[in-house]
Amino acid sequence: MTADASLISKTAVQVRDLLQTGEVSPLDLLDTIEARIAEVEPAVNALPTLCFDRARDRARALMNKPVAERGLLGGIPVPIKDLADVEGVRSTRGSPIFADTVPAASDVLVETLEAQGGIIYAKSNTPEFGAGANTFNEVFGRTLNPWNTSRSAAGSSGGAAVALATGTAWLAHGSDLGGSLRNPASFCGIVGMRPSPGRCAATPGLPLDQTMGVEGPMARNVEDLALLFDAMVGEDPRDPISLPWDGRSFLESARSGWTPRKVAWTKDFGITPVDPEVAEICEAAARRFSEAGVIVEEACPDLSEANACFATLRAAGYVAAMKALYASHRDKLKPDVIWNIEAGLKLTASEIAHAQDQRLTLFNRAQAFFGDYDLLLSPATIVAPYPIEQTYVAECNGHRFSNYIEWLAVAYPATLWMSPAISIPAGFTREDLPVGLQMIAPPRGEHRLLAAARQLESILWPTPIVPIDPRPAA
Repeated sequence: MTADASLISKTAVQVRDLLQTGEVSPLDLLDTIEARIAEVEPAVNALPTLCFDRARDRARALMNKPVAERGLLGGIPVPIKDLADVEGVRSTRGSPIFADTVPAASDVLVETLEAQGGIIYAKSNTPEFGAGANTFNEVFGRTLNPWNTSRSAAGSSGGAAVALATGTAWLAHGSDLGGSLRNPASFCGIVGMRPSPGRCAATPGLPLDQTMGVEGPMARNVEDLALLFDAMVGEDPRDPISLPWDGRSFLESARSGWTPRKVAWTKDFGITPVDPEVAEICEAAARRFSEAGVIVEEACPDLSEANACFATLRAAGYVAAMKALYASHRDKLKPDVIWNIEAGLKLTASEIAHAQDQRLTLFNRAQAFFGDYDLLLSPATIVAPYPIEQTYVAECNGHRFSNYIEWLAVAYPATLWMSPAISIPAGFTREDLPVGLQMIAPPRGEHRLLAAARQLESILWPTPIVPIDPRPAA
Protein backbone atom coordinates (compact mmCIF):
# COMPACT_ATOMS: atom_id res chain seq x y z
CA MET A 1 0.00 0.00 0.00
CA THR A 2 1.08 3.59 -0.64
CA ALA A 3 -1.31 6.56 -0.67
CA ASP A 4 -4.87 5.58 0.25
CA ALA A 5 -7.41 8.41 0.22
CA SER A 6 -9.84 6.35 2.32
CA LEU A 7 -7.51 6.76 5.30
CA ILE A 8 -8.07 10.52 5.39
CA SER A 9 -11.57 10.21 6.83
CA LYS A 10 -10.57 7.71 9.53
CA THR A 11 -10.01 8.84 13.08
CA ALA A 12 -6.56 8.92 14.61
CA VAL A 13 -7.56 6.11 16.95
CA GLN A 14 -8.59 3.99 13.97
CA VAL A 15 -5.33 4.79 12.18
CA ARG A 16 -3.34 3.87 15.27
CA ASP A 17 -5.16 0.52 15.42
CA LEU A 18 -4.30 -0.13 11.75
CA LEU A 19 -0.66 0.63 12.52
CA GLN A 20 -0.68 -1.81 15.41
CA THR A 21 -2.09 -4.64 13.29
CA GLY A 22 0.31 -3.90 10.43
CA GLU A 23 -2.47 -3.18 7.92
CA VAL A 24 -0.81 0.17 7.19
CA SER A 25 2.68 1.48 7.81
CA PRO A 26 3.93 4.93 8.82
CA LEU A 27 5.21 5.33 5.26
CA ASP A 28 1.72 4.64 3.88
CA LEU A 29 0.34 7.39 6.10
CA LEU A 30 2.98 9.86 4.92
CA ASP A 31 2.21 9.06 1.27
CA THR A 32 -1.49 9.55 1.98
CA ILE A 33 -0.97 12.88 3.76
CA GLU A 34 1.39 14.17 1.07
CA ALA A 35 -1.21 13.42 -1.62
CA ARG A 36 -3.94 15.14 0.39
CA ILE A 37 -1.74 18.21 0.93
CA ALA A 38 -1.26 18.48 -2.83
CA GLU A 39 -5.05 18.51 -3.25
CA VAL A 40 -6.13 21.03 -0.61
CA GLU A 41 -3.15 23.01 0.69
CA PRO A 42 -3.09 25.60 -2.12
CA ALA A 43 -6.62 26.66 -1.14
CA VAL A 44 -5.91 27.17 2.59
CA ASN A 45 -2.15 27.62 3.29
CA ALA A 46 -2.15 25.69 6.57
CA LEU A 47 1.18 23.83 6.35
CA PRO A 48 3.67 26.10 4.58
CA THR A 49 6.79 24.15 5.64
CA LEU A 50 7.01 20.46 4.77
CA CYS A 51 9.76 18.00 5.77
CA PHE A 52 8.77 14.68 4.22
CA ASP A 53 12.35 13.46 3.64
CA ARG A 54 13.07 13.83 7.35
CA ALA A 55 9.70 12.25 8.15
CA ARG A 56 10.35 9.20 5.98
CA ASP A 57 13.78 8.69 7.53
CA ARG A 58 12.13 8.74 10.99
CA ALA A 59 9.36 6.42 9.79
CA ARG A 60 11.84 3.84 8.48
CA ALA A 61 13.77 3.92 11.74
CA LEU A 62 10.53 3.43 13.67
CA MET A 63 9.52 0.51 11.45
CA ASN A 64 12.73 -1.30 12.40
CA LYS A 65 11.35 -1.61 15.93
CA PRO A 66 8.74 -4.16 17.04
CA VAL A 67 5.22 -2.71 16.93
CA ALA A 68 4.99 -2.84 20.73
CA GLU A 69 8.05 -0.56 21.01
CA ARG A 70 6.86 2.19 18.63
CA GLY A 71 5.21 4.39 21.27
CA LEU A 72 1.62 5.44 21.87
CA LEU A 73 1.26 7.01 18.42
CA GLY A 74 3.04 4.19 16.61
CA GLY A 75 3.91 6.25 13.52
CA ILE A 76 1.01 8.72 13.17
CA PRO A 77 2.17 11.89 11.37
CA VAL A 78 1.89 15.10 13.46
CA PRO A 79 2.49 18.72 12.34
CA ILE A 80 4.20 21.11 14.77
CA LYS A 81 3.10 24.73 15.22
CA ASP A 82 5.74 27.07 13.83
CA LEU A 83 6.58 28.42 17.28
CA ALA A 84 8.33 25.21 18.41
CA ASP A 85 11.68 24.16 16.99
CA VAL A 86 12.12 20.97 14.98
CA GLU A 87 15.73 19.94 14.47
CA GLY A 88 16.85 20.52 10.87
CA VAL A 89 13.54 22.09 9.79
CA ARG A 90 12.93 25.77 9.00
CA SER A 91 11.35 27.32 12.10
CA THR A 92 10.26 30.93 11.54
CA ARG A 93 7.89 31.85 14.42
CA GLY A 94 5.99 33.65 11.66
CA SER A 95 8.56 36.45 11.79
CA PRO A 96 10.88 37.94 9.15
CA ILE A 97 13.52 38.03 11.90
CA PHE A 98 13.63 34.22 11.93
CA ALA A 99 12.58 33.58 8.33
CA ASP A 100 15.72 31.56 7.51
CA THR A 101 16.32 29.91 10.90
CA VAL A 102 17.04 26.17 10.89
CA PRO A 103 17.52 24.98 14.49
CA ALA A 104 20.09 22.36 15.44
CA ALA A 105 17.90 20.89 18.18
CA SER A 106 14.20 20.23 18.70
CA ASP A 107 11.96 21.58 21.41
CA VAL A 108 11.50 19.24 24.38
CA LEU A 109 7.87 18.75 23.37
CA VAL A 110 8.88 17.62 19.87
CA GLU A 111 11.34 15.14 21.36
CA THR A 112 8.54 13.78 23.56
CA LEU A 113 6.20 13.31 20.61
CA GLU A 114 8.87 11.62 18.51
CA ALA A 115 9.73 9.28 21.41
CA GLN A 116 6.05 8.31 21.44
CA GLY A 117 6.06 7.45 17.74
CA GLY A 118 4.88 10.75 16.30
CA ILE A 119 6.30 11.46 12.83
CA ILE A 120 6.90 15.19 12.21
CA TYR A 121 6.20 16.04 8.58
CA ALA A 122 5.24 19.76 8.58
CA LYS A 123 5.21 23.05 10.45
CA SER A 124 1.77 24.67 10.76
CA ASN A 125 1.24 28.36 10.11
CA THR A 126 0.87 30.85 12.97
CA PRO A 127 0.68 34.63 13.33
CA GLU A 128 3.94 36.40 14.14
CA PHE A 129 5.13 35.05 17.52
CA GLY A 130 1.61 33.69 18.01
CA ALA A 131 0.29 37.20 18.60
CA GLY A 132 -3.29 37.70 17.48
CA ALA A 133 -6.15 35.31 16.79
CA ASN A 134 -5.92 35.56 13.00
CA THR A 135 -3.30 33.39 11.32
CA PHE A 136 -1.26 35.54 8.95
CA ASN A 137 2.35 36.69 8.79
CA GLU A 138 4.85 38.32 6.44
CA VAL A 139 6.74 35.07 5.87
CA PHE A 140 3.96 32.76 4.65
CA GLY A 141 0.85 34.92 4.30
CA ARG A 142 -2.70 34.07 5.37
CA THR A 143 -4.21 30.77 6.42
CA LEU A 144 -7.82 30.53 5.23
CA ASN A 145 -10.81 28.91 6.88
CA PRO A 146 -11.88 25.79 4.93
CA TRP A 147 -15.58 26.29 5.75
CA ASN A 148 -15.41 29.55 3.79
CA THR A 149 -12.05 30.59 2.42
CA SER A 150 -12.94 34.27 2.69
CA ARG A 151 -12.95 33.91 6.49
CA SER A 152 -10.34 33.75 9.24
CA ALA A 153 -9.24 30.45 10.75
CA ALA A 154 -8.50 32.32 14.02
CA GLY A 155 -5.26 31.62 15.82
CA SER A 156 -2.71 31.39 16.87
CA SER A 157 -2.84 27.63 16.14
CA GLY A 158 -4.76 28.37 12.95
CA GLY A 159 -2.66 26.29 10.58
CA ALA A 160 -3.01 23.25 12.82
CA ALA A 161 -6.80 23.61 13.02
CA VAL A 162 -7.16 23.99 9.25
CA ALA A 163 -4.94 20.96 8.62
CA LEU A 164 -7.21 18.87 10.82
CA ALA A 165 -10.39 20.22 9.23
CA THR A 166 -9.14 19.55 5.68
CA GLY A 167 -7.65 16.11 6.32
CA THR A 168 -3.97 17.00 6.03
CA ALA A 169 -3.51 15.91 9.66
CA TRP A 170 -5.07 13.36 11.98
CA LEU A 171 -3.56 15.02 15.05
CA ALA A 172 -1.83 18.37 15.56
CA HIS A 173 0.24 20.27 18.12
CA GLY A 174 -0.69 23.78 19.22
CA SER A 175 -0.21 26.21 22.07
CA ASP A 176 -2.43 28.58 24.03
CA LEU A 177 -2.09 31.76 26.07
CA GLY A 178 -5.21 33.75 25.17
CA GLY A 179 -7.24 31.00 23.53
CA SER A 180 -4.84 29.92 20.78
CA LEU A 181 -5.88 26.27 20.96
CA ARG A 182 -9.55 27.05 21.58
CA ASN A 183 -10.20 29.91 19.11
CA PRO A 184 -9.13 28.07 15.94
CA ALA A 185 -10.89 24.91 17.11
CA SER A 186 -14.09 26.94 17.37
CA PHE A 187 -13.63 28.56 13.95
CA CYS A 188 -12.71 25.33 12.15
CA GLY A 189 -15.11 22.77 13.60
CA ILE A 190 -12.50 20.69 15.40
CA VAL A 191 -11.40 20.09 19.01
CA GLY A 192 -8.64 21.92 20.87
CA MET A 193 -7.70 21.71 24.55
CA ARG A 194 -5.66 24.03 26.73
CA PRO A 195 -4.18 21.76 29.45
CA SER A 196 -3.21 22.73 32.97
CA PRO A 197 0.25 24.34 33.14
CA GLY A 198 3.00 21.73 33.45
CA ARG A 199 1.11 18.87 31.84
CA CYS A 200 3.17 19.06 28.61
CA ALA A 201 6.88 19.63 29.10
CA ALA A 202 8.46 22.08 26.66
CA THR A 203 11.70 23.98 26.26
CA PRO A 204 11.35 26.92 28.65
CA GLY A 205 11.58 30.52 27.60
CA LEU A 206 10.98 33.79 29.42
CA PRO A 207 9.48 34.10 31.94
CA LEU A 208 10.91 30.84 33.26
CA ASP A 209 7.91 30.18 35.54
CA GLN A 210 5.42 30.54 32.68
CA THR A 211 1.86 29.52 33.62
CA MET A 212 -0.06 31.70 31.15
CA GLY A 213 1.11 29.97 27.98
CA VAL A 214 0.91 26.17 27.54
CA GLU A 215 1.44 23.55 24.83
CA GLY A 216 -1.50 21.32 23.98
CA PRO A 217 -3.31 18.92 21.63
CA MET A 218 -5.73 19.43 18.75
CA ALA A 219 -7.72 16.78 16.89
CA ARG A 220 -10.94 16.14 15.00
CA ASN A 221 -12.73 14.58 17.99
CA VAL A 222 -12.30 14.14 21.74
CA GLU A 223 -10.97 10.56 21.67
CA ASP A 224 -8.28 11.47 19.14
CA LEU A 225 -7.32 14.50 21.22
CA ALA A 226 -7.01 12.33 24.33
CA LEU A 227 -4.73 9.93 22.43
CA LEU A 228 -2.41 12.78 21.44
CA PHE A 229 -2.53 14.21 24.96
CA ASP A 230 -1.38 10.86 26.33
CA ALA A 231 1.65 11.14 24.04
CA MET A 232 2.42 14.74 25.12
CA VAL A 233 2.24 14.60 28.91
CA GLY A 234 5.00 13.92 31.39
CA GLU A 235 7.85 15.38 33.37
CA ASP A 236 11.16 16.51 31.89
CA PRO A 237 13.92 18.04 34.05
CA ARG A 238 14.59 20.62 31.34
CA ASP A 239 11.16 22.14 32.04
CA PRO A 240 11.12 23.18 35.70
CA ILE A 241 7.31 23.34 36.02
CA SER A 242 6.56 20.08 34.18
CA LEU A 243 4.40 17.55 36.02
CA PRO A 244 4.97 13.80 36.24
CA TRP A 245 2.47 11.58 34.44
CA ASP A 246 -0.18 10.48 36.92
CA GLY A 247 -0.30 6.92 35.59
CA ARG A 248 -3.80 7.16 34.08
CA SER A 249 -4.58 7.10 30.36
CA PHE A 250 -6.46 10.18 29.20
CA LEU A 251 -7.95 8.15 26.35
CA GLU A 252 -9.32 5.64 28.84
CA SER A 253 -10.66 8.51 30.93
CA ALA A 254 -12.39 9.98 27.87
CA ARG A 255 -14.08 6.62 27.37
CA SER A 256 -14.90 6.11 31.05
CA GLY A 257 -18.49 7.33 30.88
CA TRP A 258 -18.03 9.64 33.87
CA THR A 259 -20.94 12.08 33.96
CA PRO A 260 -20.89 15.46 35.70
CA ARG A 261 -23.65 16.00 38.23
CA LYS A 262 -24.09 19.73 37.70
CA VAL A 263 -22.53 22.20 35.26
CA ALA A 264 -22.78 25.95 34.91
CA TRP A 265 -23.43 27.92 31.74
CA THR A 266 -22.49 31.54 31.04
CA LYS A 267 -22.70 33.37 27.75
CA ASP A 268 -20.17 36.08 28.60
CA PHE A 269 -18.58 35.65 32.09
CA GLY A 270 -19.96 39.12 32.77
CA ILE A 271 -16.92 40.67 31.05
CA THR A 272 -17.49 40.69 27.28
CA PRO A 273 -20.08 41.22 24.54
CA VAL A 274 -21.10 38.14 22.55
CA ASP A 275 -22.75 37.87 19.16
CA PRO A 276 -26.40 36.86 19.88
CA GLU A 277 -26.41 34.04 17.33
CA VAL A 278 -23.21 32.56 18.79
CA ALA A 279 -24.63 32.79 22.32
CA GLU A 280 -27.84 31.07 21.22
CA ILE A 281 -26.00 28.21 19.48
CA CYS A 282 -23.72 27.60 22.45
CA GLU A 283 -26.47 27.73 25.06
CA ALA A 284 -28.53 25.23 23.07
CA ALA A 285 -25.51 22.90 22.91
CA ALA A 286 -24.76 23.29 26.63
CA ARG A 287 -28.34 22.56 27.64
CA ARG A 288 -28.33 19.31 25.68
CA PHE A 289 -26.19 17.97 28.52
CA SER A 290 -29.52 17.48 30.29
CA GLU A 291 -30.12 14.54 27.94
CA ALA A 292 -27.44 12.71 29.93
CA GLY A 293 -29.10 13.62 33.23
CA VAL A 294 -26.79 16.56 33.93
CA ILE A 295 -28.16 19.61 35.75
CA VAL A 296 -27.39 22.76 33.70
CA GLU A 297 -27.69 26.09 35.50
CA GLU A 298 -26.78 29.63 34.49
CA ALA A 299 -24.01 30.74 36.86
CA CYS A 300 -20.52 32.22 36.87
CA PRO A 301 -17.99 33.40 39.46
CA ASP A 302 -17.15 37.10 39.71
CA LEU A 303 -14.56 37.92 37.02
CA SER A 304 -14.69 41.71 37.23
CA GLU A 305 -10.88 42.01 37.47
CA ALA A 306 -10.10 39.59 34.64
CA ASN A 307 -9.68 42.03 31.74
CA ALA A 308 -7.25 44.31 33.57
CA CYS A 309 -5.39 41.40 35.19
CA PHE A 310 -4.89 39.53 31.93
CA ALA A 311 -3.80 42.62 30.01
CA THR A 312 -1.17 43.48 32.62
CA LEU A 313 0.27 39.99 32.97
CA ARG A 314 0.31 39.45 29.21
CA ALA A 315 2.14 42.75 28.65
CA ALA A 316 4.66 41.95 31.39
CA GLY A 317 5.24 38.56 29.79
CA TYR A 318 5.83 40.15 26.39
CA VAL A 319 8.53 42.38 27.86
CA ALA A 320 10.24 39.40 29.51
CA ALA A 321 10.13 37.32 26.31
CA MET A 322 10.74 39.97 23.66
CA LYS A 323 12.55 42.99 25.09
CA ALA A 324 15.81 42.00 23.37
CA LEU A 325 14.11 41.58 19.97
CA TYR A 326 12.35 44.89 20.44
CA ALA A 327 15.72 46.58 21.04
CA SER A 328 17.44 45.01 18.05
CA HIS A 329 14.65 44.44 15.49
CA ARG A 330 11.79 46.80 16.28
CA ASP A 331 11.46 47.68 12.57
CA LYS A 332 10.67 44.02 11.76
CA LEU A 333 7.95 43.51 14.39
CA LYS A 334 4.28 43.88 13.51
CA PRO A 335 2.42 46.82 15.14
CA ASP A 336 0.37 44.66 17.51
CA VAL A 337 3.51 43.04 18.94
CA ILE A 338 5.16 46.45 19.35
CA TRP A 339 2.07 47.76 21.12
CA ASN A 340 2.04 44.83 23.53
CA ILE A 341 5.73 45.18 24.37
CA GLU A 342 5.49 48.92 24.85
CA ALA A 343 2.44 48.49 27.07
CA GLY A 344 4.58 46.21 29.22
CA LEU A 345 7.49 48.62 29.32
CA LYS A 346 5.18 51.27 30.79
CA LEU A 347 4.10 49.05 33.69
CA THR A 348 5.30 49.74 37.21
CA ALA A 349 6.27 47.08 39.72
CA SER A 350 3.21 48.08 41.73
CA GLU A 351 0.90 47.47 38.75
CA ILE A 352 2.38 44.03 38.12
CA ALA A 353 2.09 43.13 41.80
CA HIS A 354 -1.55 44.28 41.77
CA ALA A 355 -2.28 42.04 38.77
CA GLN A 356 -0.75 39.08 40.58
CA ASP A 357 -2.96 39.82 43.56
CA GLN A 358 -6.00 40.01 41.26
CA ARG A 359 -5.09 36.64 39.76
CA LEU A 360 -4.98 35.01 43.18
CA THR A 361 -8.37 36.51 44.01
CA LEU A 362 -9.83 35.17 40.77
CA PHE A 363 -8.27 31.76 41.38
CA ASN A 364 -9.74 31.51 44.87
CA ARG A 365 -13.20 32.46 43.61
CA ALA A 366 -12.94 29.76 40.95
CA GLN A 367 -11.94 27.15 43.51
CA ALA A 368 -15.05 27.96 45.52
CA PHE A 369 -17.21 27.92 42.39
CA PHE A 370 -15.97 24.48 41.33
CA GLY A 371 -17.01 23.22 44.74
CA ASP A 372 -20.59 23.66 43.51
CA TYR A 373 -20.20 22.90 39.79
CA ASP A 374 -18.20 20.21 38.03
CA LEU A 375 -17.66 22.30 34.88
CA LEU A 376 -18.27 25.77 33.51
CA LEU A 377 -19.49 26.08 29.90
CA SER A 378 -19.40 29.13 27.62
CA PRO A 379 -18.87 30.14 24.00
CA ALA A 380 -15.29 29.43 22.92
CA THR A 381 -15.29 32.61 20.83
CA ILE A 382 -17.66 35.58 20.88
CA VAL A 383 -18.15 35.63 17.10
CA ALA A 384 -18.25 33.21 14.19
CA PRO A 385 -15.38 33.27 11.66
CA TYR A 386 -14.91 36.84 10.44
CA PRO A 387 -13.51 38.17 7.11
CA ILE A 388 -9.86 37.26 6.62
CA GLU A 389 -8.93 40.87 5.81
CA GLN A 390 -9.74 41.96 9.37
CA THR A 391 -6.68 41.54 11.56
CA TYR A 392 -8.91 41.13 14.61
CA VAL A 393 -12.49 41.66 15.79
CA ALA A 394 -12.87 45.40 16.34
CA GLU A 395 -16.54 45.41 17.34
CA CYS A 396 -19.15 42.98 18.67
CA ASN A 397 -22.81 43.55 19.43
CA GLY A 398 -22.36 47.32 19.47
CA HIS A 399 -19.21 47.35 21.62
CA ARG A 400 -15.92 48.60 20.15
CA PHE A 401 -12.69 47.06 21.45
CA SER A 402 -9.69 49.24 22.19
CA ASN A 403 -6.99 46.74 21.11
CA TYR A 404 -6.38 43.45 19.34
CA ILE A 405 -6.76 41.14 22.36
CA GLU A 406 -9.91 42.37 24.11
CA TRP A 407 -12.24 40.35 21.90
CA LEU A 408 -10.68 37.19 23.35
CA ALA A 409 -11.92 37.75 26.91
CA VAL A 410 -13.88 34.48 27.02
CA ALA A 411 -10.49 32.74 26.97
CA TYR A 412 -9.06 34.69 29.91
CA PRO A 413 -10.73 32.84 32.81
CA ALA A 414 -9.20 29.41 32.12
CA THR A 415 -5.79 30.98 31.54
CA LEU A 416 -5.87 33.01 34.75
CA TRP A 417 -7.28 30.09 36.79
CA MET A 418 -4.69 27.65 35.32
CA SER A 419 -7.63 25.42 34.41
CA PRO A 420 -7.87 22.96 31.53
CA ALA A 421 -10.38 24.10 28.91
CA ILE A 422 -11.58 22.44 25.72
CA SER A 423 -13.48 23.68 22.69
CA ILE A 424 -15.79 21.24 20.93
CA PRO A 425 -18.11 22.02 17.99
CA ALA A 426 -21.43 23.45 19.23
CA GLY A 427 -23.23 24.06 15.95
CA PHE A 428 -23.35 26.20 12.84
CA THR A 429 -24.52 29.71 12.05
CA ARG A 430 -27.04 30.58 9.37
CA GLU A 431 -24.03 31.08 7.06
CA ASP A 432 -22.93 27.49 7.80
CA LEU A 433 -19.90 28.60 9.82
CA PRO A 434 -18.79 26.57 12.86
CA VAL A 435 -19.12 27.76 16.45
CA GLY A 436 -17.34 26.15 19.41
CA LEU A 437 -18.48 25.48 22.97
CA GLN A 438 -15.86 25.97 25.69
CA MET A 439 -15.83 23.59 28.67
CA ILE A 440 -13.66 24.50 31.69
CA ALA A 441 -12.68 22.20 34.59
CA PRO A 442 -10.86 22.85 37.86
CA PRO A 443 -7.02 22.84 37.64
CA ARG A 444 -5.64 19.42 36.67
CA GLY A 445 -9.14 18.20 35.93
CA GLU A 446 -8.38 16.91 32.42
CA HIS A 447 -9.56 13.34 33.08
CA ARG A 448 -13.10 14.40 33.93
CA LEU A 449 -13.09 17.20 31.35
CA LEU A 450 -12.31 14.76 28.55
CA ALA A 451 -14.96 12.29 29.74
CA ALA A 452 -17.61 15.01 29.85
CA ALA A 453 -16.55 16.48 26.50
CA ARG A 454 -16.75 13.11 24.81
CA GLN A 455 -20.18 12.51 26.29
CA LEU A 456 -21.57 15.84 25.09
CA GLU A 457 -19.85 15.41 21.73
CA SER A 458 -21.65 12.08 21.26
CA ILE A 459 -24.97 13.83 21.88
CA LEU A 460 -24.27 16.74 19.55
CA TRP A 461 -22.42 14.94 16.75
CA PRO A 462 -23.22 11.25 16.34
CA THR A 463 -21.42 11.42 12.97
CA PRO A 464 -18.17 13.29 12.15
CA ILE A 465 -18.31 16.79 10.65
CA VAL A 466 -14.71 16.91 9.37
CA PRO A 467 -12.61 16.47 7.28
CA ILE A 468 -13.97 18.62 4.48
CA ASP A 469 -12.74 19.98 1.17
CA PRO A 470 -12.10 23.74 1.26
CA ARG A 471 -15.19 25.76 0.36
CA PRO A 472 -14.75 29.06 -1.47
CA ALA A 473 -16.96 32.00 -0.61
CA ALA A 474 -20.35 31.87 -2.27
